[in-house]
Amino acid sequence: MRSLRLAALLVLLLAVRAVAQAPQPFALRPALRDSFVAVSAPVVALNHVRVVDGTGAPPADDQTIVIANGKIQAVGRFGSTPVPAGAQVMDLTGHTVIPGLVGLHDHSYYGAAGWLSAFSPIVAPRLYLATGVTTTRTTGSRAPYEELNLSKAVERGGSIGSRMYITGPYITGGPGSTGMMVQVDTPEEARRVVRYWSEEGVTWFKAYNQISRAALGAAIDEAHKHGVKVTAHLCSVGYREAVALGIDGLEHGLMANYEYYPGKQPDQCPTNPPMDWTTVDVNSQQVQATFKDMVSHNVAMTSTLAVYECFVPNRPPLDQRILDAMFPGVRAGYLTSRVRIGEGTGSISAPAFRRAMDYEVAFVKAGGLLAAGVDPTGNGGAPPGFGDQRNYELLVEAGFPPVQAVQIMSANGAKVLGAYDRFGSVTAGKLADLVVIKGDPVARPAEIRNVTIVFKEGLGYDSQKLIQSVNGLMGVR
Repeated sequence: MRSLRLAALLVLLLAVRAVAQAPQPFALRPALRDSFVAVSAPVVALNHVRVVDGTGAPPADDQTIVIANGKIQAVGRFGSTPVPAGAQVMDLTGHTVIPGLVGLHDHSYYGAAGWLSAFSPIVAPRLYLATGVTTTRTTGSRAPYEELNLSKAVERGGSIGSRMYITGPYITGGPGSTGMMVQVDTPEEARRVVRYWSEEGVTWFKAYNQISRAALGAAIDEAHKHGVKVTAHLCSVGYREAVALGIDGLEHGLMANYEYYPGKQPDQCPTNPPMDWTTVDVNSQQVQATFKDMVSHNVAMTSTLAVYECFVPNRPPLDQRILDAMFPGVRAGYLTSRVRIGEGTGSISAPAFRRAMDYEVAFVKAGGLLAAGVDPTGNGGAPPGFGDQRNYELLVEAGFPPVQAVQIMSANGAKVLGAYDRFGSVTAGKLADLVVIKGDPVARPAEIRNVTIVFKEGLGYDSQKLIQSVNGLMGVR
């Protein structure tokens, strides 16, 4: 009998130990919850909202969204959609709800003209979340361990931010490789880098513009062996070559595809003379062949119009929110850069930028899967979150209907990540990742900036409090 009691005690101790070692459920640190959470009730009903659900369907007016246990429990017409007893009921007349945005080129570091790019563990995550970006893919990391640790901190409630899909270090070739990237000269070197970081927990890799076809092919093959995917900002390798090698995604649209450069040589990134993007005919047989290859191999494209717009003279319009967020030295560098670009130094012409827009519209018309991200680098004028919102305005300017622009920035991103069953649309059963916007960004695209509350897995964050908490710190924290 005694041995049975000892055995039972041992089983109990082992069970307690297993529970203690098991991953704990998300619980935001109390100080953060008190400072930034506006809605924390276990059951919430959002009444009288206009819903743009992310599927491409027309907006639905006067809707009720019921949130419970971190998920969307019901979506339907107000008065016809039951609200559970005891729910916190919010009258959001005059507001629009869209899915949480999925930023597919959303670094956790920030760079500006004349300012060293720096890891941003406070400002970037808060700005992404405050502006409606509930999921990011870092798409090129300066320091993967910093991002892996930040992602864990967010998951465990020790920090505030979007859910993160971490990309390994940039993989490139030589010569001319920048110091923060891994330079690989052989296929085996590429495989070694991919093996190591795959085991460390990254879920994507990003190849950069000097990589060779042999190294890129080896990286892709090794990544796929580990269940990891590869995207790229290319130049030395053309899009069709990358597709043939098995790549999963391509970044930046037209302005990273040098296969249209006259006299392009294999494995070389041509820079002299500069590519004239206005010569690219998006309806040409050559371009349509690119799209056909991408579509047939399920290779997505990421739009980053906001970062390229910063190199077009006198664009974008100055946004006081962005200036307020910048550290003074960063602000000075950015404003100086705008003046130089306005004078034609290092600029992209308006017609070339328009051609980049046309390229993305043509890709979607050809059946391509287009997602979006901000890429908060360049001259600093497309920062985390604010630049994602600007992407929406630019996609509409490019010619996409607003509901399709929302779809590109939410559902399509989730599909690229293989997570559309979990988030990316306002659909019952999915995680309650929702953006509450005062106004109507379908009728007036600039109202995408009027975010009031962002729900991430049912917890509603106060957008303005998050923004105010980092004002003046962009570029240093």
